[in-house]
Amino acid sequence: MSGKQVALITGGTRGIGLAIAEALAREGLDLALCGVRPAEAVGEVLTQLRTLGSEVAYFQADVAQTADRLRLLEEVRSRFGRLHVLVNNAGIAPPVRADLLEATEESFDRVLAVNLKGPYFLTQQAARWMIQQRQQDPDHQGTIINIGSISATVISTSRGEYCVSKAGLAMATQLWAVRLAEFGIRVYEVRPGIIQTDMTVPVREKYDRLLSEGLCVQARWGMPEEVGRAAAMLVRGELPYSPGLVVLVDGGLTIPRL
Repeated sequence: MSGKQVALITGGTRGIGLAIAEALAREGLDLALCGVRPAEAVGEVLTQLRTLGSEVAYFQADVAQTADRLRLLEEVRSRFGRLHVLVNNAGIAPPVRADLLEATEESFDRVLAVNLKGPYFLTQQAARWMIQQRQQDPDHQGTIINIGSISATVISTSRGEYCVSKAGLAMATQLWAVRLAEFGIRVYEVRPGIIQTDMTVPVREKYDRLLSEGLCVQARWGMPEEVGRAAAMLVRGELPYSPGLVVLVDGGLTIPRL
């Protein structure tokens, strides 16, 4: 068992989560990755990450499930014995993009369970553990990063449940930043815009057109590694006097323009 800092990244084996895992591995952290896929489906990814010099462990868990969250933290504790960073990255889009007048309660419940309830209560559990570590070692520094979305403030009436979940996560970031400041735990939100991942594949053509028409200040897709670099900056502690900060990685999409 190494003495490196440990980061738990939910949804950490593909897309933005994987880019964050790669960035933190390059920063010298060991990685606890969580996802819903079976371990055999992510073996190649884990092998790739280990070439960066980190100890990497995978834990299958659904953050929307109370029992899975509890088991996840216990398994991380058993494997690593410590935790310094939590990245709440796991998230889903609505199974069907439905107009607000047609959307179902089932879709609303599932999206909010994964995107908001899961990270909210995983943060609660991880923070308790970080506080215990701080009490045992005054030099222990905890960092919690929520991966939000411009959908916290930018409206999409065909996926209202997603927008509501990300708006709630933005408030959760502020709440936890205030509550955990006394324990030296830094809490931030990284808020991506239009990022080229498997989640955006179904709308690739739509956003290609919108980007060409000037949707963003920078007329291109964002890349997962750009979100990874933002997370790494926060984990390094480069913005220690900015609790609750929202780091926008959106190509200028949310700058108001005439």
